[in-house]
Amino acid sequence: MSPRPTMPIFKTSVPEIVWPSVPSKTAAALLAQLFQLEQSQWLSGPALLDRQLLQLGQLTAHAHRHSPFYRQVFDQHAIGANELWSEEKLRTVPPLTRQALVEQAAIIHCSVVPQAHEPSHNVQTSGSTGQIVEVKRTALNNLMWMALTLRDHFWHQRDFAQSAAFVRANAKSQDDDAIAKKDGWGIPVSLLFETGPAYRQPLSLSVSEQAAWLLRRDPRYLLTYPTNLSALLDEFERIGRFPPQLKEVRTIGETFSASLKARCENDFALKTVDVYSAQEVGAIALQCPVSGLYHVQAESLIVEVLNDEGTPCKEGEVGRVVVTDLHNFATPIIRYEIRDYAEAGGACPCGRGLPTLKRILGRRRNMVTLPDGSRHWPSVGFHAFRGIAPIRQYQAVQHSLDTVEMNLVVDAPLTGEQEKLLRRVIQDALGYPFNVRFSYSDAELPKTLGGKFEEFISMI
Repeated sequence: MSPRPTMPIFKTSVPEIVWPSVPSKTAAALLAQLFQLEQSQWLSGPALLDRQLLQLGQLTAHAHRHSPFYRQVFDQHAIGANELWSEEKLRTVPPLTRQALVEQAAIIHCSVVPQAHEPSHNVQTSGSTGQIVEVKRTALNNLMWMALTLRDHFWHQRDFAQSAAFVRANAKSQDDDAIAKKDGWGIPVSLLFETGPAYRQPLSLSVSEQAAWLLRRDPRYLLTYPTNLSALLDEFERIGRFPPQLKEVRTIGETFSASLKARCENDFALKTVDVYSAQEVGAIALQCPVSGLYHVQAESLIVEVLNDEGTPCKEGEVGRVVVTDLHNFATPIIRYEIRDYAEAGGACPCGRGLPTLKRILGRRRNMVTLPDGSRHWPSVGFHAFRGIAPIRQYQAVQHSLDTVEMNLVVDAPLTGEQEKLLRRVIQDALGYPFNVRFSYSDAELPKTLGGKFEEFISMI
């Protein structure tokens, strides 16, 4: 019989009572959410759907009363916002586009937010296009985010006593030992537990500086973006050193490829865990600790994966992701086209009833378009790049149906022979003899304001 995992002792708000602890008011609310999540994850799919639709009715009734945008949508399409909901009825609501969220935010926001949900705060995201989306999120949204973040930690049995490192777009540099130990892993973990030290650096720090910092700090856990992780692995290979205590990396913000996962596991013995989230709606799906499938966080969201006809994809089919946030009563997010594509999953062998996604594929603008009009998710053959030339970073941009530009960060431009070999690899990987032209830079290629980087962009 395998031993049960040990649970660290909870923090207490009463100094004289350390066990069982007496949590603070916020911590108690968080623990209540975690208790419910522990039960709900094992519900059947139909049971979860029943609860989702019940909550959806509360949201739509509020939106109809207090959001001019949704009042117009529901009335215009003869949708009874205050009546019982079903999956079929939900699909009669026109999807909310990013453009609408940008241009009509003033009438999407609710004029009244329930007092128990307050305070609200503004969240901005620029995505990959530079369009700034601003959404109001409430204290209850934040509570759910904290609970789902802790669910991810518990699923993967992270040891809070160990050290952690975070490299994120807008992080402030925090490398002081005393502060790292005092602040620990930060909210939400530090609300409930004592933790090991946590160190932080902004993504603007060069990869070589990040690598040197990680070697010095030698954390057990690292959180960063997939492209930054790939660059770090390149740097560790270049210098022939690797942080010996680093055992797990958690990735956020970008598509995490199967090839990068394999590289982490096979070449560096690194466990990888990806988190699918968005600033507008929080955690969308977390990776299962048993199967690696992405479990939709059904207690927080309804997630639809739809084909071109707008009907739900079957297991194994790829479609666009449409999200409904069940708890945002400040800026209702109902059937939001988040512009991502995903592959629908099936039942998970772990036994959880939470729906699954098999893969997160990226955005439509990350698909290659062939001259016959067909599209597919591209591979540009980057695994072969390093065997041809010392390429530090790349980005492919499709400008037309027959032309792809490769932006390369290199120490010196490629020779004619190297370009010839690289062009052949790219054409084979893309599945068409594109006219491939090369552009060179000795500086890092630009990211979005949110710190994301896209390896392939279609301008078509």
